[in-house]
Amino acid sequence: MTSTEKAVEARRFVVRGRVQGVGFRWFVEREAHMLGIAGWVRNNHDGSVEVLAQGSRDQLSGLHSRLREGPRAARVDNVEVSEARPVAGFSTFRIEGAW
Repeated sequence: MTSTEKAVEARRFVVRGRVQGVGFRWFVEREAHMLGIAGWVRNNHDGSVEVLAQGSRDQLSGLHSRLREGPRAARVDNVEVSEARPVAGFSTFRIEGAW
């Protein structure tokens, strides 16, 4: 295992506020691509947006900062963060459940 592989971490973020119907998933996808993060984003039935992100600690910290701001039309009230297990073979970021 290389030092790069050892540095991969994963986080689950749950973002609450006015985060559905405002382009939040597309915002997260764009930010994740710019940061080089793998994973996915999806809307939850309770009105929150859930993100599973995998990358270096610095990449994940950058995404967390961007999630707290959100796109212009959003209002982020809270971002819950929890540790997640890295998924082998994750190499891209995608929107799940997009219509």
